[in-house]
Amino acid sequence: MGATVLTFTDAAVPTSGAPLGSPGTHPSGHPARPQLRLVPAGRQAAETARSERPRLRLTRFGRLTVTVATLAVVIALGVGLVGQLASTGFEGRPVTVESGQTLSEIAARELPDVPVREGVVSLQLANGLSTDQVHAGQRLLVP
Repeated sequence: MGATVLTFTDAAVPTSGAPLGSPGTHPSGHPARPQLRLVPAGRQAAETARSERPRLRLTRFGRLTVTVATLAVVIALGVGLVGQLASTGFEGRPVTVESGQTLSEIAARELPDVPVREGVVSLQLANGLSTDQVHAGQRLLVP
């Protein structure tokens, strides 16, 4: 049977002129014993954790990223708002539907540069019509 021999070296003894009683050592030069620390519990623990939470610190790259992202959101909202305002500022000339007229006839007469089928679709979109049916006296906006 073999025997195992364990040897211990005292690495905590101050060397190179470290004064006795320095942190981590006992005045006798031996390693200091770990100390118990009271840890709060319950409501006090939550308050302590919140008060000890470190402040958020952003690096230069982090600040740049946040700035670029914020700028992108502002630009996107601005473009959307301008587009919305431009679409609501639509001014067409009003036309009153006469008895017996169809949307195709109005498209052919009022939009001569556009094929009739596309003119009908333009009139439907401009006036919020779901069908091509119109009635006498109805007012339509011609884009």
